[in-house]
Amino acid sequence: MDKLIINRTLPIDGEVSISGAKNAVLPMICASVMVSKNSVNIRNVPHLHDVTTTLRLLTQMGVTTTMDEQMSISLDASTINNSFAPYDLVKTMRASILVLGPLLAKYGEAKVSLPGGCAIGTRPVSLHIEALKKMGAVIEIENGYISAKCNKLQGTCIEFPKTTVTGTENILMASTLARGKTLIKNAAMEPEVIDLANFLIKMGAKISGHGTSTIEIDGVENLEGVSYSALPDRIETGTFLVAAAITGGRIIVKHAISSHLEAVLKKLQQSGAEIHFTESEIHLDMKGKRPKAIDIDTGPYPQFPTDMQAQLTALNAIADGTSIIRENIFENRFMHVQEMTRMGADIKLDQNRAIVVGKEELVGAQVMATDLRASASLILAGLVAKGKTEIERIYHIDRGYDCIEEKLQQLGADILRVPM
Repeated sequence: MDKLIINRTLPIDGEVSISGAKNAVLPMICASVMVSKNSVNIRNVPHLHDVTTTLRLLTQMGVTTTMDEQMSISLDASTINNSFAPYDLVKTMRASILVLGPLLAKYGEAKVSLPGGCAIGTRPVSLHIEALKKMGAVIEIENGYISAKCNKLQGTCIEFPKTTVTGTENILMASTLARGKTLIKNAAMEPEVIDLANFLIKMGAKISGHGTSTIEIDGVENLEGVSYSALPDRIETGTFLVAAAITGGRIIVKHAISSHLEAVLKKLQQSGAEIHFTESEIHLDMKGKRPKAIDIDTGPYPQFPTDMQAQLTALNAIADGTSIIRENIFENRFMHVQEMTRMGADIKLDQNRAIVVGKEELVGAQVMATDLRASASLILAGLVAKGKTEIERIYHIDRGYDCIEEKLQQLGADILRVPM
């Protein structure tokens, strides 16, 4: 097991290229099991533990998987021989639930372990299960496994009681091979959902309305393998922008999609950052200034993303002024606060709110990562903390950031991965 050692780094300065989006790539990998002809090739794949785990899961099912030096993956589902997703592979990754819909749609059965992942609150799979039942699936939950069967999924109207990204993706994939028309109402509008829909359309699916709250799918008989490049990771993009802002530095972020980050860019501008951008490149310059405190309210896309809340909490911890951060998506997504207070941060929690009084500096300490985005926030705090910060349990960050310490080193950060 490794840990990160960070010494104060002021300021960040340089260029960074953004990797492919994990949350786009994982459902695409799962969708590959539905293909009847040709292999699926996915490009711009990030080098992450969650990607490796998903590939191991499909390999266990018999799918032939290969990866080249450019991190392109090829998946041939013609060799699949079972539809079982065991606990030992699923336990570390909540996105593994995304194999349920594709397996059920293509093979009429699936047995998938209830998923694990980051401990940031309730992420009920009941929304997925109830939607698939409405499409004709018979589902039982026993001994920690979801067992599902159907003769043929039937298109219907699915209206989610609350917006769910993975729920939208699961039903979107399942509906492509269902009989008749499916309407998904209160659908997630995240860019990763749009990217998945475009991927499925290229495979032969008939989908419209993606990017809005109502998606319409007309089921088809077969899907074919294609070659597709996943979109860049907007959360990685935002994290590196905050790294420059929190250290008073400047950064050029390349291979990004700036339109996916409008809410984040607006908040960073309010903090005092000077920002210029094209569709694929973002320039941020703090000109050595201390950031101003900014209030945050998280919400479904296109509102401020919950996956950027922890990073902005770190920025507010050293900002000029007091801020209020409201977390409206996950009830336990302030687990990083306890670790930041060990570094001297002045943060008080009140139900779903964090009241942050900015301090001129933090102090290095031994801290522990509790989830993926909390890991990133502790790294950001370590960059501005006086002295040395040691972050343990960094396996969380390897689930969602492609070589983050190497990229930060290229920007001038004093950060090192060492064995514990």
